[in-house]
Amino acid sequence: MGSSDRRMNSRYCYNFFRLGHGLENLKPLERLCVAEFLCETDSLLIEDLKPEWAGRIAEDLSAKLVFIESLYGPFADQVFPSSVALSVGINRLSFISSHFIQPDLFIRVKRGHEASVEQALAVINLSFRKDDNQTLALPNGSKLQELQHVAGSFEVQDRSSQRSLDGLHVPVGQSWWDCCAASGGKSLLLLDEYPVSELLVSDSRLSILRNLDARFEQAKVSLPYRKKILDLSQPIAHLMQNDAFDGIILDAPCTGSGTWGRTPEMLTQFNPSILTSFNTLQRDIARHVVPYLKSGGTLVYITCSVFLEENEAVADFIEKELGLIPLQQQVIAGYAQRADTMFVAQFKKP
Repeated sequence: MGSSDRRMNSRYCYNFFRLGHGLENLKPLERLCVAEFLCETDSLLIEDLKPEWAGRIAEDLSAKLVFIESLYGPFADQVFPSSVALSVGINRLSFISSHFIQPDLFIRVKRGHEASVEQALAVINLSFRKDDNQTLALPNGSKLQELQHVAGSFEVQDRSSQRSLDGLHVPVGQSWWDCCAASGGKSLLLLDEYPVSELLVSDSRLSILRNLDARFEQAKVSLPYRKKILDLSQPIAHLMQNDAFDGIILDAPCTGSGTWGRTPEMLTQFNPSILTSFNTLQRDIARHVVPYLKSGGTLVYITCSVFLEENEAVADFIEKELGLIPLQQQVIAGYAQRADTMFVAQFKKP
């Protein structure tokens, strides 16, 4: 296939997946027409196969959903797994509807580099929306290769992820542990916003931490940091020695259900039975890291999930079983800003 054909087939596949389990009784081509109609504002497929819909394809999504349901009956609630409870505060219909809209690509600009990054974007005529000085939203699929001369001045990081540490109070000189660090996005956010003097990053595989090293090098991180390979599903006392921290970031492994607007194939691949495994893992990790939090220290529990079992249920466990004092918890409802949806809970150790 040529590049144009590949792009069109990719678009058809992604739009088709966005229907999740909705309208599964329809033939595939009919479902694809529905998906194209809901997800796009113009479509040759619609013009060829559903010309009577073509005059409505540019309407807003809510009107198009009403129109499709007038033809096929209610289906929106079938798009996203309906048997699993969502976190408190999530508007189910708004959240489900967001899966028909491609999320934006967000970058976080390092403090002091705002002018240079915005100028670089202007030079290559790449449009962006400025949410605040550090948060820029770009069209999804934007090519960032032409910004190599300002590499290290920004990080690709979702809008909601950029707000996951909001409300923290981090005095100068504190020690922090990013215990499920992955490629280090939360650590970089912490270092850019707060005067941390000591940082430990850990994850379960060396290859992950090597990726973190490369990202830290590009970001020109000057703070010396320590690394450990840790399987936090198991006790770690023999590996932690006398470590103790003023703060711990627990960005827990989860279903990623708040990000399925970017990976819509997960709408049909997800099996609700896996929630029990994630809930157990999240509790185990919390149980194994809390002993290394100093008295008066802060634990930040984060997921990119919308499921109550991974969010409020684990937060309740941290409070009642591990004895931490809840400070605040919230759903970051990114679906209203073409971003991911996340859950964040902050705790203090007595």
